[in-house]
Order: sequence, then C-alpha cells, then structure tokens
Amino acid sequence: MAALGGVRWVTRTLVAAPNPGAWRSLCTSAVVQAASRSQGEDVRVEGAFPVTMLPGDGVGPELMHAVKEVFKAASVPVEFQEHHLSEVQNMASEEKLEQVLSSMKENKVAIIGKIHTPMEYKGELASYDMRLRRKLDLFANVVHVKSLPGYKTRHNNLDLVIIREQTEGEYSSLEHESARGVIECLKIVTRTKSQRIAKFAFDYATKKGRGKVTAVHKANIMKLGDGLFLQCCEEVAELYPKIKFETMIIDNCCMQLVQNPYQFDVLVMPNLYGNIIDNLAAGLVGGAGVVPGESYSAEYAVFETGARHPFAQAVGRNIANPTAMLLSASNMLRHLNLEHHSNTIADAVKKVIKVGKVRTRDMGGYSTTTDFIKSVIGHLHPYGG
Repeated sequence: MAALGGVRWVTRTLVAAPNPGAWRSLCTSAVVQAASRSQGEDVRVEGAFPVTMLPGDGVGPELMHAVKEVFKAASVPVEFQEHHLSEVQNMASEEKLEQVLSSMKENKVAIIGKIHTPMEYKGELASYDMRLRRKLDLFANVVHVKSLPGYKTRHNNLDLVIIREQTEGEYSSLEHESARGVIECLKIVTRTKSQRIAKFAFDYATKKGRGKVTAVHKANIMKLGDGLFLQCCEEVAELYPKIKFETMIIDNCCMQLVQNPYQFDVLVMPNLYGNIIDNLAAGLVGGAGVVPGESYSAEYAVFETGARHPFAQAVGRNIANPTAMLLSASNMLRHLNLEHHSNTIADAVKKVIKVGKVRTRDMGGYSTTTDFIKSVIGHLHPYGG
C-alpha cells in the first residue's frame, strides 16, 4: 500500500495551497436486485487496491460492466467495492449516501457513473450527486478533451483541458420564491474557492508541461461575482510567470471553441460555464461517449465520464459506447501508480478505434457494447503475451 500512499501525497500536493487554513474551506432492475444482495458487503482482496464503484443511472451499470470485464482480462490488481445510489429508482437515502461516503473516504479513489437528477422539486434542492461532491469537497473537475487517432471529427488533433470549480457558483442550491411568481436563485462566488481552483489550474499546467491558462468568465455583466473570480485568477497568475495567462468572456469562448479550438490549452472557469463547455468540447472530438473526466479534492480522486449523461434511452439495448469510461478507468490506474495496466488498457481502446472495424452507433458504426468490449480485450495482448 506504500504506492497508494505516494499517489495520495501527489494528489494533495497538486491541490493543496501554500496556506491550507485559508484555501481549504436510471438503473436497470438487475442492478436494483444486485444492490439488495451486495450493498455494504465489502470483501477485502489481499494485495489489491480498493476502489469504490458507483454505477449510477442510465447506461452506467453497463459501462461499469465493461470496466470490470476489461480489468479482469488485463489482471488489474483492483478490488471494486460496489454501491448503488439512485434518485430515479428509489435507491437514494441518507443511509445509502453515508455508506457511499464512508467507502469513498476509506478508499480515497472511486469510479462513478452519472447519478441522474430529476427535474421535479420534491422538497430538496441539492441533488444526491451534488451533495456527494460537496461532502467530499471535490472542488476541481478536470476534463481532458483529446482527439482519438483514426476517428475523424470536424476538428482533429485537439488537445485541451477544461478545469471547472464545482462546489459553488450557480449550483449552490440556494433558491427561493421571494414573491408570488418571482424566484431568486443565488450564485455564490468566494475568494477562497476561486483562488483554490485558479491555483489548481496553474499547478496542473505546470505539472503537465502546458504553456497557457485561459480564465473564462462573464465579469462584464456579473461585475462582482465573476469579477471576484477573475481577480483571483489574475492574482494567482502572477505567481506563475512562465505560464501565459489570458481571459475570455464565456459567450466568446463558446464561439472560439467551435471556430478555432486550437488556440486553447488549459481553461479554468466557474461551475455552470464548466458544465456547458465540457459538453461543447466533448462534441468537438466525438461526443459524450469518448471523453473521460475526473474530480479531485485535497484527499480524494473520483473518475467518471467527461460529459455526464445517463443516456437513458440506450438502457438494455447494448449500444452504449464504453470508450470514455474505459479511458477514465485507465486514468484511475495511472493515479494508483499502476502505469503498465493503465497504458495497456488505454492503448487497447485506442487501437480498436484506430482500426475502425468495431465502432458503436454514436461513432457511426453498428457494433454493440459487447462487441467493443471483446475487441478491447482482444487488443490487450495482441501477441498472446
């Protein structure tokens, strides 16, 4: 477990501030049955890295099945502790949330599917997904948007990173009816969290050898809220003179991403903008099925898809694209210092896409999820090794 301890130290180094005191502040029926059998039954496997698995809703369970099949074929030393949390299948409660949190806090690493948030208001504004991220203080969401060799899209050879603050902003769950027919929705922006995400972005750029950070905002209209975010980014940028710093208004950023995305390297932004840009950028390289994502706190790392969609209409049809989840799982293995296994799986996925014989419907093909998984497994050891 020494390696895991080292990985956790690296994560803390990336997200910690110089002054910690100032800076920390739709499932299938089969899954329902499985939850009732296995909830809380965590069995330790000697020598394996424990990882919390939260399949989520929609095609999440099918994507997690793909991860487990590929990991098994690649002999990955990871032990998944599976938990289930769903607002749409009546599998969400304070008790289940605490079980998931307890597992994540113990293991420090998790892989999760999309926990769908119903639009209906049932007395609680904060969804379980949002509450989970807040309780773990998963303040930094990182989405690496990179073109996949062999799969042509409108823009090719893209390589940019979107870093999103995801614990405050428009998603603060502070809404009320101040007068009949008048709803006030509060956007919260704090100096502490704005500085923290800005520092994370510049630290990330430094660690990954990237040369530019662009702060995305709407300070021309929200002069105080986004103005504070922009000011914090400018202050942090002065501490990193070797990294070029630019600012861009959110609406212009959307247009520039479509017209000339190659101008961007690392982008940092508040919550709502990040959610929108994540999806826009994912569309540039193939859609939600091909872009991995991850979220970090000072202690925990959660791996997921970059564009969070339950894809409910595909449930049970064996057509979901497991690329994003498999690449995210590969990133998780790298986080655990399992470099060989990480590279083996990522290379196998990319080879399947580059060859082009097996592609799911969202990529213009006719292959099933099962076909894709089998092809990835076949490329794990192409020479029988």
